[in-house]
Amino acid sequence: MIETINVTGLKQEQIDQFSNFIIEIEQEEDGRWIAEIPSLAGVLVYGNTKKEAIKNVKALALRVIADSIKQGEFYDSLTNIVFIAA
Repeated sequence: MIETINVTGLKQEQIDQFSNFIIEIEQEEDGRWIAEIPSLAGVLVYGNTKKEAIKNVKALALRVIADSIKQGEFYDSLTNIVFIAA
């Protein structure tokens, strides 16, 4: 499943400004879903459904990114974020 925005008609340099975050999703033996964005340290969550896990991991990722921007740790060129559920 891919959740992204339409980049049709954009030049390559515009597309390169997007930051893509891969979401890895797996169902645990107990039925819960786990979602993780490996490229963002500590961004790992559970959900009772796949949809809930994806929603939760996106929310946590945005909090982590916001904190990094606030502390001046995240790169300045970040203008767009795309989440891709793998």
